[in-house]
Amino acid sequence: MPTRISVFASGTGSNTRAILEFFQFNYDVEVSLIVTNRPDAGVIQVAEEWKVPYAIIGKSDLSDEELVLAVLEEYQVDVIILAGWLLLIPGYLVKEFKGRMLNIHPALLPKFGGKGMWGSYVHKAVHEANERESGITIHLVNEHYDEGAIWAQHKVALESSDTPESIENKVRSLELKHYPQEIKNFIESL
Repeated sequence: MPTRISVFASGTGSNTRAILEFFQFNYDVEVSLIVTNRPDAGVIQVAEEWKVPYAIIGKSDLSDEELVLAVLEEYQVDVIILAGWLLLIPGYLVKEFKGRMLNIHPALLPKFGGKGMWGSYVHKAVHEANERESGITIHLVNEHYDEGAIWAQHKVALESSDTPESIENKVRSLELKHYPQEIKNFIESL
């Protein structure tokens, strides 16, 4: 039986699409559910294109342990993958999926992490700090933003001419290239 993953995403779904493409012919892993907290999120269109069931679990719903766990149980979710999910994961979910929940962050943690550090805010902070490199951090999820044990990091050199937008593009290409493979490695380690 395949490992069934749920992808949690709040945005356009570019990482979700890369994950679906990567695992489409891998019969050991199945994306059984996509969860978003925003009814207008682009990831819903990705779910519909790929014919993957999706659930909208808003911020207030996320505190309803019974509801959330029932949805994940219905789709027999084994592993949760955060791919641009912006809400703090509640303690009950961290406990239920301890060691089976992975997140990607668009910077080299522990720098440029924590509440409010997402998307363009991260790249702007990296640029303002005159960093010579940036990258992605893939880490396990705990009760705090961006503080779980680091699984993998991938780096990219930055030039003095880089802008927050060019940094974002460099980091995004790392995400799309490495996250699906790191998810596979993570699942195989379980």
